[in-house]
Formats: sequence, structure tokens, C-alpha cells
Amino acid sequence: MKFFSVIVPVYNRPLEVKELLDSLNVQSFTDFEVIIIEDGSKEDCEEIVNQYKVALDIHYFYKENEGQGFARNYGFNKARGKYFIVFDSDCLIPPHYFDVVFKTIKNESLDAYGGPDRAHSSFTPLQKAISYAMTSIFTTGGIRGGKKAIGVFHPRSFNMGISRNVWERTQGYIITRMGEDIEFSLRIIQSGFKTGLIPEAYVFHKRRTNLKAFFKQLHFFGRARINIKRYFPAELKLVHAFPAVFSLGILAIAPLYSVNSHVAIALGGIYLLYFTAIFIDAGFRTKSIHVAMLSVAAAFVQLSAYGIGFMTEAVKGWKQVTSSPREK
Repeated sequence: MKFFSVIVPVYNRPLEVKELLDSLNVQSFTDFEVIIIEDGSKEDCEEIVNQYKVALDIHYFYKENEGQGFARNYGFNKARGKYFIVFDSDCLIPPHYFDVVFKTIKNESLDAYGGPDRAHSSFTPLQKAISYAMTSIFTTGGIRGGKKAIGVFHPRSFNMGISRNVWERTQGYIITRMGEDIEFSLRIIQSGFKTGLIPEAYVFHKRRTNLKAFFKQLHFFGRARINIKRYFPAELKLVHAFPAVFSLGILAIAPLYSVNSHVAIALGGIYLLYFTAIFIDAGFRTKSIHVAMLSVAAAFVQLSAYGIGFMTEAVKGWKQVTSSPREK
């Protein structure tokens, strides 16, 4: 029996799987198996997986498409390890990853953990900019991998691990999309398990290759936050509405100018200062003016897409609550 079982759901991403497997093939700690779950892909990766049969203890399964949450559950059912690690298929894993995780979960007795994401040197400037936007304190508060976390840490499924005991008690994901990892993390914590962030267990998380795809992804994330409220009402907090306020403020500048130009100019000035701070911070962090400029655009897309998705799903939920069915 291997110590770790690595669970990777895949949907039409064979080339990404090859890059992921290449990175798993150079790990310093090798007591792990890899389970690839093809979630109804039309463009499958079985041929690529077969190329690693000798190098890795790897297993390939094909199932009908149900979404990433239930694909992970399928992998959990097939896993033979003591501890399950979940990666997205678009991640690259640094060679020290399993060494760090093994030592930390033993020393700190973690039932579940999460790790940060970073930009790899091979990423395009836009991917690096999107990575900045997704990890910056100016956009997400640094919750996707900061060394300090406020309160109990909530792992995310692009880079997380759970003990077999967690799986057996929780039975994994109960929703397959729309915030499935947030719901799962909350249920793990409510079940009394110990969770933690392992800062050095980072992955290089490949990002969308254009802003249109990034907008679509973040719009979905905004909707997902409202979806989580249906399961855990107390988990929807004021801070989650920040992107919605951001979006409304942007939309308000032009019409507000015709009513009170001074207020509109002041509001525009606030946004200018905000994006200037992002530009400066991104420039220091990435050491690239080009990436810093793209980071401003990525941050704008991220916040507006999330805010619009958040508001869209909130209105949808409000309509469902207020519309009462006719009595028969």
C-alpha cells in the first residue's frame, strides 16, 4: 500500500496531464500512486497515461461526465493509499512537494491540508498576471496561499489533501460544481478534523491563456459563492460582496458624472489609486513592467467577473425565494 494516493480529474486536457505526470516523475518522495479519472472527455489522455506505466504507479479510469467533484469521489473509491492528495490537471508539482507534505502532516497531525499556488517561469506573461491577480492581497486578500491565514484554514481542491479517515466519514463531495471544494472544506472542519496550510507545499497552477476564458471562470466562482450559502448560510460574509461593490462602482461613474461630477471624479480617483497600487505591487513581485500592466487588466477582469456572477446568482436566488408556487 502506498502512503499517498494522488487523485486527478481530467476533462479534455491530455497535454496538461502529460506536463503534470512529468513533474510527478521527478519527485524526491516516491511512495505514492496516481489515479487519473477521465470525466467523460472526448479528447482523452489514456495513451499519454500509458507512457508512464513503468515510471509511475499509475491507474487510469474513464467515467461518464459528472463534474470534478464526483470525479474526485470516484478516485477516492479507487484509492489504496493512507492519505489522498487532490490536484487539478493543470498543475505542475515541484520535486520537494511530497517530502514537505509527509513531514508536516506527521508533525502537525493534520487530517486535511491545502497549499498555495505560484507562477512557473515557463508561464506566459498573461498567465503570470492572472496568477498574481488570483493570489494578491489587493484582490483576494492573499487567501490562496498566504503564509498567514485568518481563522481556520479552508483547503481548496486544486491543491489539497485529506486522510482516509476524512473520506470515510464525510464521503467526499456532495455537490460536483459551483463551489464544491468550499462546501467540502466547511464540512471537513465542522466534522472536527484538523486542517492547516502548508506554505511550502505549493504547486505551479497554470492559468487561463486569455482574459475571456478567465472572465468566464471567475464569473462561475462568483455564482459559486452564492451557491455555498444554500448549504452554509453563515458563510456568506460582507467581504464576499467586495467584487460586486467594485463592479457597481465602475458602472456608476459615467451616469454619476452627469449628476455630480465632483463625486464621480473622486470615485474615479479611488479606482485609479487602487489600480496604481496593483501595478506597483505586481511590478515588485514579478520583476516585469509588462506583467504588471497585464496584472491590472487581470485584476479588473477578476473582480468584475466575480462581482457580476455573484450578483447574477444572488438575484436568481432571490427570485426563487420570493416567487411562491400556486396552490393546487
